[in-house]
Parts: sequence; structure tokens; C-alpha cells
Amino acid sequence: MNRPEQPARLMPIPDVQSGSDERHIAIDRVGIRGLRYPLAFADRDGVAQPTIAVANVYVALPEDRKGTHMSRLVMLLEERAAPGAEPLSLADLDGLLLELATRLDVRGGGIELAFPFFVRKTAPVSGVASLLDYEVRIAGELRDGRITKTIAVAVPVTSLCPCSKEISEYGAHNQRSTIIITVRTGGTLDLHELLRIAEDEASSELFGVLKRADEKYVTERAYDNPRFVEDLVRGVAARLAGDPRFTAFAVEAENFESIHNHSAYARIARGM
Repeated sequence: MNRPEQPARLMPIPDVQSGSDERHIAIDRVGIRGLRYPLAFADRDGVAQPTIAVANVYVALPEDRKGTHMSRLVMLLEERAAPGAEPLSLADLDGLLLELATRLDVRGGGIELAFPFFVRKTAPVSGVASLLDYEVRIAGELRDGRITKTIAVAVPVTSLCPCSKEISEYGAHNQRSTIIITVRTGGTLDLHELLRIAEDEASSELFGVLKRADEKYVTERAYDNPRFVEDLVRGVAARLAGDPRFTAFAVEAENFESIHNHSAYARIARGM
């Protein structure tokens, strides 16, 4: 088979993105959104957990530059997904942001990652171990030489109605609830801390597998710890407000009511 002749020399390819723009209007954020990518994430225990993250990566574009190099944004994640690459962590997000700014030759940018995070939990009586999933969103932004990080976790829990318990001769209605904690921090933190705060303030935490003795335990625990949706957010907010690592926070709770066709909802935010 005849191969096509190779050119004597490679022709230069113009770099349009690096050209100038005559309108001189800076862009706050430009980049990619909704990119799904396999990554490994490690909490402070150092154990790498493979996951699929939905990523948003963007930079702040100066007024004199026409465009950004989108492929470089993808390559930043590609290198973290390569075999043998170090897993991503909350502490490592700072370095990733600085690398982003260096590669794109910009002064600011941001990275947002949303992914499921699994924790192996032990049933309270039988000791049976099983996985429970949580939704996590981490975001970092570099602006004016300063890095801010925001971490959000969605924690499924059980809540039991104090009013129902008080007025009923027996039993009380309960429901599955979701507590969403969002914190802005510059200090050391691990996801397990936020998960534990939410579960401690609920009527009961959830487990993937429960034997009958475990089911008895969690049912009675919920009955002994009734919580309104207002109690959920106030309990979590009180603990976050007392921790100097959190410069701002928001707490949301939604009870998916078992006796109504609507949810009960509450939110507390400070500094967000």
C-alpha cells in the first residue's frame, strides 16, 4: 500500500485562543461544565476511593485575551485519573488550583467536583458491615491570590416527630430526611466529620444492612430522640458556629413526610 508523502516540514497552526480581543471585556468564568471523569478521592484517612465525578473547571479570562484553552482543563483531570496518580483530597485542592492558574496563565480560576462517597458502617448490634452512600460536592476558587474552599455533604437520616410522639397513645410517625451541610473553610477537615455531625443531630442514622436486633435498636433510638426539621438545622448549626475552622456555613434539612404529600424544610445560613 502506498503511503501518502509526508510534508517536507510541518506547517505552523495558528493559536487563535491566545489572540487579542478588541472589546477589552474580562470574563469572570470560562471553561467546561458537566464533565464526568473517573477519579480517586481520599479523605484524611488516606484510603483512596474510586468514584465518578461530575466536574466544572473554569478560569478568569483577562480582557485582552480572546479565549482559553479548553483542552488543558480536561488534561488537568486526565492526569489525576491516570494509573498510578495520587488520589485527590481536600488538602490537595489548593495545589490543583495553582496548577490550573499556571497552565492557563491566568490569575484566577475554580474547580467544582460532585461525586458519591461511600462509607462502610457497622450495624449497632449485630456488627454487620455494609456501605452507605452520601452525595459530596467540593469546590475551590483562586481569586486575587487567595484560595477559598467550599465543601457540601448530603446526609440521609431518620427523623421522628416530637408532636406525634407527644399526642399519640402509642407510636409516632417518622420519615427519612436529608441534611445538607455546606461549609467554607481554610482549615483542615475531613468528610467524615461533617457526616458525623449530621447523623449525631438526627433521630437516628441510616445503615445499609440491618438485622432484626439492629432494626429494634434504631427504631427505639429514633423514638428516644424525636426531632422537628427545625431541631435538625439548629443542632447542626450550633456545632458549626462553635468551630473556628468554618468561616461560613449553611445547613438545610428536608423531611420527606410519611403522613403528608409534601416535605417539611428548614435552612440556616451564616456568612454564605
